[in-house]
Amino acid sequence: MEQQWPEGANADPDAARERYKADMQASRRAARELFRVEMPVAHLGLAITIIASVFVSVVWSPRTGAIFAGVFAALFVVALVVALLAGSRGWDAARAAYKFAFGWADWITP
Repeated sequence: MEQQWPEGANADPDAARERYKADMQASRRAARELFRVEMPVAHLGLAITIIASVFVSVVWSPRTGAIFAGVFAALFVVALVVALLAGSRGWDAARAAYKFAFGWADWITP
């Protein structure tokens, strides 16, 4: 079966493959940069979560505040399991899960 190339019959498959690889690397680099989080930002996210949980407990009920905090705790546990399954071990897995669970604060800080 003959491949159809957008460049026509005289296309160079190796050049097309190299362009594809370069484009995929650029795309992955941009995604990594978008989701890169530093530890102080994750600490801020944890602090905001604790403050919001206490606020919800006072305004509505302690049960609702506990559910709110439990959702973030469950998110951390799921992220930790995924990090462990992906091959991270020890503190590296915990750090990755912590950054994932609470790194959203980077999106609300200037």
